[in-house]
Amino acid sequence: MSEPSPVAIDPQLPPLVLIPARGGSKGIPGKNLKPVGGVPLLARSVRAARASARVGAVWVSSDDGAIGALAEQEGAGWLQRPAAIAGDQASSEAALLHALRTLAASAPLPPLFVFLQCTSPFTTGAQIDAVVEALDASDANMAFSVVPWHGFLWRHDGQGQGTGVNHDAHLPRQRRQDLEPTYLETGAIYAIRTTPFLQAGNRFVMPVLPVPIEALAPEIDSAHDLALCEQLAPLLDRTAAPHPEAAAGGAQR
Repeated sequence: MSEPSPVAIDPQLPPLVLIPARGGSKGIPGKNLKPVGGVPLLARSVRAARASARVGAVWVSSDDGAIGALAEQEGAGWLQRPAAIAGDQASSEAALLHALRTLAASAPLPPLFVFLQCTSPFTTGAQIDAVVEALDASDANMAFSVVPWHGFLWRHDGQGQGTGVNHDAHLPRQRRQDLEPTYLETGAIYAIRTTPFLQAGNRFVMPVLPVPIEALAPEIDSAHDLALCEQLAPLLDRTAAPHPEAAAGGAQR
């Protein structure tokens, strides 16, 4: 099987945003169209992207016509995803690779792109900017949003006993502030260098850079998560930047 041909990269282009949003979901049917605070999850992601000062075109990859129509209504472009990479077993990477190859067939790609997930409803444009800026200022191939974790982590040792992960349970209990800093991946924002990603096919193209975000960043993986985010929306949406008016041209800002 032949290798995909190299794609053209234009270093002057701002990062594009890719938002995978398939129509099917076993846990929450129609999840990407579910509203939080009266706004569908997909629309929240598109609005966050369009509120960013550091990105350019915004594209949604989906196999679902209703999702595609909403994407275009919100000012993004719609890339129709083949059914073969839209099932329950399909990875986000497969959607990203398809989207980049499709876009590259008609125009050069930017050196960076941003991958957003609809399951993080409180992403903001400022957070996207922070992750992009961190990657730009580093030698990493990928940067991603994290939140500080201040708790004591445990795991089973394989014999039914507990063992500390980020602390030594054999020693007197440490103060939380004395723990070595650890971070929880939010799953919301990934800024990735285009060429290394196309070569590896994996979002975690080493070296990678965790970027701390000082904000609540819940993910929606269950109906319970969705209900919780609905309760949080009135509080967390107060500080969200207003989204810009949808510009003409679909995927253009």
